[in-house]
Amino acid sequence: MTAAAHQTADAPAPDRRPSHGPWGPLTAVIVHRDRPQSCVETGRALCDQGVDRVVVVDNGSPARALEVVRAGLPDATILELGCNAGFGPAANVGLRHWLEEAPEVGGDWVLVCPHDARPDPGCVPTLLGAAAARTGAGLASAEYGDGDGHVRLARPVVDRYFGGILGPTDRRPGWEDADHPHGTLLLASRACLDDIGVFDERYFAYCEEADLGLRARAAGWGVGIVWGAVVRNPSMSSETGVPEYLMLRNSLHLVRRNFGRYPATIRFLMALWTTAAGAARPGRRTPFWHLPGRLFALRDFLLGRDGPPPAALLR
Repeated sequence: MTAAAHQTADAPAPDRRPSHGPWGPLTAVIVHRDRPQSCVETGRALCDQGVDRVVVVDNGSPARALEVVRAGLPDATILELGCNAGFGPAANVGLRHWLEEAPEVGGDWVLVCPHDARPDPGCVPTLLGAAAARTGAGLASAEYGDGDGHVRLARPVVDRYFGGILGPTDRRPGWEDADHPHGTLLLASRACLDDIGVFDERYFAYCEEADLGLRARAAGWGVGIVWGAVVRNPSMSSETGVPEYLMLRNSLHLVRRNFGRYPATIRFLMALWTTAAGAARPGRRTPFWHLPGRLFALRDFLLGRDGPPPAALLR
């Protein structure tokens, strides 16, 4: 992370302990970009469920948006990056800020989420309670509910050919082992991050949590999903093709880096076939279909490019 973060001199957070368990102070890192009211709603929802301290990392929002965030979350710490650094790099600024604090100040656990995460009632205490009670737990996530109220009955896994996907589950209440936590509401322990580090910033956004989960599991940490702790993310869209680009490019990089050339080649050929089939037959298109985004992703994987999406997609 090369961009310097500017910390706003906000009012100190209230000195209180979470009411839902004995685990001490709890911090939440919210990554925000120009959705101030949504960010405020997310921060308040987390505080209502026992979060003591909110750290908002801002990815270059206009001044008027930051004013709304400050007014709506007056006790939050605001870290301004001045540009859109991506989800992983921005989250790392907040995580490093938290890791530099003493455990008695920041706590032993931290939540990470985007500005539009919506935890259902009881989500945070259920998630934290299950993780804190499990010996060796390092990373966990809530189960993901979509915007219309349905809950996806699947757990995050990493396939050697497809990268991060959703696998089968019995969905029994409580903890279930998973290959990685998803990023809509991610919980990490201080000891785990001290051991394995934070997000790989090359991914910019998407797949960084899969990479983090693989590293945690390789180091012996428990990684799981907690059924009964539900979070929703109702505003995701792919209007510009950026999500399609990042998901495809980064899944190819994830497979190549963790499983080698042969699985990456197979994954690339499958993606190429899917792109051609979707272009010819709309009925075969993926949920976030965007032809230029897919073509740029295939090209940039072959060129070894990481980081932000190409300017042509952003325009």
